[in-house]
Amino acid sequence: MKLHTLLQKLQPYLTYNEEDIEITSIENDNRNVEEGSLFVCIKGYTVDGHDFASSAVEKGAVAVIAERQLNLPVPVFVVKNTRRAMALLADAFYGQPSQQLHLIGITGTNGKTTTSHIIDKILADAGKTTGLIGTMYTKIGNQTFEVKNTTPESLTLQRTFKKMKDSGVTSAVMEVSSHSLDEGRVHGCDYDIAVFTNLTQDHLDYHQTMDEYRRAKGLLFAQLGNAFHYDRPKYAILNADDAASYDYEKSTSAYVLSYGIDHDADFRATHIQMTSAGTSFDLITPVGSYSIQMQLIGKFSVYNVLASIAAAFASNIPMESIIHSVEEVKGVSGRFETVDAGQDFSVIVDYSHTPDSLENALKTVKQIAGQRIFTVVGCGGDRDRSKRPIMAKIACEYSTDAIFTSDNPRTEDPDEILKDMEAGVKGQSYKVITDRKEAIEYAVKRAGKGDCILIAGKGHETYQQIGHEIIDFDDRLIAKAAIEER
Repeated sequence: MKLHTLLQKLQPYLTYNEEDIEITSIENDNRNVEEGSLFVCIKGYTVDGHDFASSAVEKGAVAVIAERQLNLPVPVFVVKNTRRAMALLADAFYGQPSQQLHLIGITGTNGKTTTSHIIDKILADAGKTTGLIGTMYTKIGNQTFEVKNTTPESLTLQRTFKKMKDSGVTSAVMEVSSHSLDEGRVHGCDYDIAVFTNLTQDHLDYHQTMDEYRRAKGLLFAQLGNAFHYDRPKYAILNADDAASYDYEKSTSAYVLSYGIDHDADFRATHIQMTSAGTSFDLITPVGSYSIQMQLIGKFSVYNVLASIAAAFASNIPMESIIHSVEEVKGVSGRFETVDAGQDFSVIVDYSHTPDSLENALKTVKQIAGQRIFTVVGCGGDRDRSKRPIMAKIACEYSTDAIFTSDNPRTEDPDEILKDMEAGVKGQSYKVITDRKEAIEYAVKRAGKGDCILIAGKGHETYQQIGHEIIDFDDRLIAKAAIEER
């Protein structure tokens, strides 16, 4: 694409009278620059792209977008916000690919990953070629790719949408984090459906207050579009049992479909029955009532399924097909995942790393555990410190044996993190074992017939981040080995 054409998309009044250069790629990482690249300087948390502009030019960048004037031998275009500019440039350079996909975005504190996978399965079972972007990986058709963030930067995002389109993908589902909404990473994404799971405490190290966190999540619905497109209507799927939905409904002009358990909703679950083998409930919908028998366990799983059903319904998938897919879902990696090595007690690995998700997981464990409940839990370093004592309190309240340990301490001292947790449970009974492997082994050695061990916080993750070092660590493999060594 010609530089002049790109600049017109960026700012119509931005003048460029020199030779019209051919742009072969857009990059914000100087290590990826090649001959003909347009380099965008982005200020990150730890580095500033402006400091690498000279290196980018040396590698072949033919123009630079920056927030201040730079002394370079190529054209430099100064804009107020390079992150916003990058979203516009990426959307234009890749041919506005999200407008050519049926795009579903999911935001909320908990449940995004499971809900996105359920929706993906429903759509795929209905014959759609699907793509998925989220915490665990990016999937294009049957291929998966590693990811760094739940929601990538706009440049990576638009490039991924283009790959999806070129690969024949017609429907894409993605997790949308509060960080990405606040930073404008999803600017230019033309969502057809926006789904809200829930709002509970998390990421206050970034957002500072729950009001700011709520506002950031609400941007997905405020940006859903303000025009009424009757041939391609947009939908907001909202949780009727979460108070934040009231604000989000006022924020959008899209059609609203609600789901819930405790309050009246368009899609509602009643008569919920739970066993260790699964969950059954009656589903009330705008087109009739149905009996559901699914393999997923827990009230939180019912919410995830209801949100998925509503999104699939808004995607014009027949209810019979939706229900068939839902009843086939076996679970998502690291989300209330059982570890079975032939033992006579239960071991469950779950990604629950917020107070609400931990409480939901433990409430479900209490319903299926016959005897003692061991909870192995920690809190991540360089993250919201205020939730640490709350997590500890929940672990003690719902467990017979709470074991506090490390969980990606990053650059913090693991023992100091544990002290923050202990501050919430003074006078209560618990065990502190800093080494996570030892903590898991401790629980496994002491579990008896009918007991249940919940290993919380890391879920699908296969690493521990200690300092700046990433080491191999998988809760599931550690637990399985400990069981086999008993």
